[in-house]
Amino acid sequence: MLDINRQLCAYCGGCVGVCPTLALLLDELTLVVDQGLCNGCGNCVAVCPVGALNLSKNAVGVDVSE
Repeated sequence: MLDINRQLCAYCGGCVGVCPTLALLLDELTLVVDQGLCNGCGNCVAVCPVGALNLSKNAVGVDVSE
């Protein structure tokens, strides 16, 4: 599951451009994630300049074997 910290989000749209499944949408200064489309790849987390995105451990594609 992708979590968005709306307090930190700069609504720059960088995450939208790197999402291979088109799970993110920036609509009138609101970032929306379709959890059903998110594959947990982490591209959006890596590109976020303010650290507003976080993948929780139950996200698809996230290794929970720790």
